[in-house]
Amino acid sequence: MIVGGKDVGERPLILAPMEEVTNPPFRKFCKRYGADWLYSEFVSADALVRSIDKTVRKLTIEDTERPVTIQIYGRFIDSMVEAAKMVEEVKPDFIDINFGCPVKRVAGKGAGAGMLRDVPLMVEMARQIVQAVNIPVTAKTRLGWDCENIIIDDVAERLQDIGISALAIHGRTRSQMYKGEADWEPIARVKQNPRIKIPIIGNGDIDSPEKAKEAFERYGVDGVMIGRATIGKPWIFEQIKHYLETGEKLPEQSVQEQVNIIKEQILLSMAWLDEVRGLFHMRRHMACMFKGLPHFRDLRIQMLQAPDIQTLWEVFDKIVERYGAMDLEDLEG
Repeated sequence: MIVGGKDVGERPLILAPMEEVTNPPFRKFCKRYGADWLYSEFVSADALVRSIDKTVRKLTIEDTERPVTIQIYGRFIDSMVEAAKMVEEVKPDFIDINFGCPVKRVAGKGAGAGMLRDVPLMVEMARQIVQAVNIPVTAKTRLGWDCENIIIDDVAERLQDIGISALAIHGRTRSQMYKGEADWEPIARVKQNPRIKIPIIGNGDIDSPEKAKEAFERYGVDGVMIGRATIGKPWIFEQIKHYLETGEKLPEQSVQEQVNIIKEQILLSMAWLDEVRGLFHMRRHMACMFKGLPHFRDLRIQMLQAPDIQTLWEVFDKIVERYGAMDLEDLEG
């Protein structure tokens, strides 16, 4: 798949941008396990222009992550253009415009998916950003604001026409948030549109090798973007890639392997933030791990409430002692 003249691989598996998730430590693990293309967390254009330290730090990238995208969001064209120029200075492979975030504090203020209520403004913003920078600009959006306003066909054509190099489409409307099932039929319709020449990336509910294969073969997308299913399971990229290449499924990571992976993630998170914030940040990832283990509730509570790393390591030892010999292939969920 070629995006703005850059090759991101055939049938690429892409890490979706997620606030408070896709920071450098997590991206490192996703890359290790086969992600072909990485996205940063959301970067607020207004905060970046005001040089807010926490936001500026989100521009941190390493060459080992490439190809890597920094995604920006905002309501006003001037600040978005200025932010895009600032992002360009750290030399990501792509800049992405967030036209899809559905949360109230973003979409409710007219940014993210809020742009779907003002398509002329969306298109003009994208046009000015494309013209302001010298690296490829992509966009990520949704099907429309609500089910009565599915406008992705028109949006895709108009964004392509002003120079957007690739379009990622989440198969839900803004009003759906993350509820219900993603609808991939409109994504396929955009891809099949003879006017569309840019790559189309599908996003929404990809949480298994089988669903990724269906996205490529049934819906015809050029790339698959994976979001929530990576939390607590960055090795999902390896599992999907192996299935696409061989038709066979890899065995699940053992409990010991999962413990080793999350320990390393925790240490990197603490180095990136600090001990207290780094440990707290990883609770979301830990909450998504060890699914299906029987009678696990007591250890899960201990794991998520551990006040320090020493206590947490002791909980992990208990988990390995209790479940280390279990065959996870026999478990459900």
